[in-house]
Amino acid sequence: MKKIFKPAHCAMGLMAAVFLSGCAETTFLSSSIKHAGSDKPVAGHYKVGNPYQIQGVWYYPAEDFEYVETGIASWYGPQFHGKPTANGEVFDMNQVSAAHRTLPLPSWVRVTNLENGRSLEVRVNDRGPFAHGRILDMSRRGAQLLGFEKQGTARVKVEILKDQSLALKNSMVNQIAAKDSPIKSAGMAKPQVSAQSLSVPDGGKAAAQPAPVQRQVMASPEPMVQTPTREPQVQAMSNTVRTFPVSETQMFVQAGAFSKFENANRVKASLAAVGGDVEVSQVLVNGQDFFRVRVGPVQDVARADQILENVIQAGYPAAKIIVEKGKG
Repeated sequence: MKKIFKPAHCAMGLMAAVFLSGCAETTFLSSSIKHAGSDKPVAGHYKVGNPYQIQGVWYYPAEDFEYVETGIASWYGPQFHGKPTANGEVFDMNQVSAAHRTLPLPSWVRVTNLENGRSLEVRVNDRGPFAHGRILDMSRRGAQLLGFEKQGTARVKVEILKDQSLALKNSMVNQIAAKDSPIKSAGMAKPQVSAQSLSVPDGGKAAAQPAPVQRQVMASPEPMVQTPTREPQVQAMSNTVRTFPVSETQMFVQAGAFSKFENANRVKASLAAVGGDVEVSQVLVNGQDFFRVRVGPVQDVARADQILENVIQAGYPAAKIIVEKGKG
């Protein structure tokens, strides 16, 4: 495992959410991904990884190309600058990148700051954060562009970019295949091919053309090298920020979602002492009813962190902080 999460610097600002229309675009300077202090491209590899446990919580990396989640993002910087990321690249806090606990490495996501409406496409190439109440660790540059470097955390929406992530995967996997297993004949033994005339079998009839002259033919000395299939061009790192209108959001600590109301109600009763109002709400997910057990709404990140730890200690290690559009 790479690291322990960088703690938040201060409390959250105003609550906000994203509408999917009327975007204004601000373009910043673009740059390629490089080694810290070098002009050479970073050499990393594609990986998903096995399940792992941090601070009593299990995480299950997977190729989830439909991933969408809301929660709290943080950022990391100087203490990891120039060190390897989880997929073998080199972390540069002055480039835009991110760490995620379960998404494939690397993959592309869109991160939207729900407080100010800023949205940025980000390349995930590292594991983390491992604080219970965070879903994404941005590089310092990413936090600057999304506008939460000084406050340390932000309410965000993270959604994977399926097409870009698949193209990135295919490009890296095919590069490895072409490098590790080329088909070459230059170093192989040259087979000898010969031909000679044979006598006509009993009852047979000789062909009208002259019998071939016996000869030897050497195989071509030219090497044959397999050319890898050309993949769609993978998008380079972009520091383009789009800004959307925002509206109020609410934070909840969700202990879990259950298919039976009785189970949800028992969990609610067990959380009476964690602090805050505990509620059970019904939601339809992929045609199936679930009953969510949540504490809140919670007004600030510090309070949400405290309640989350209480819920985890009460026996619900998969609990998490949820951010959603406010009522009204």
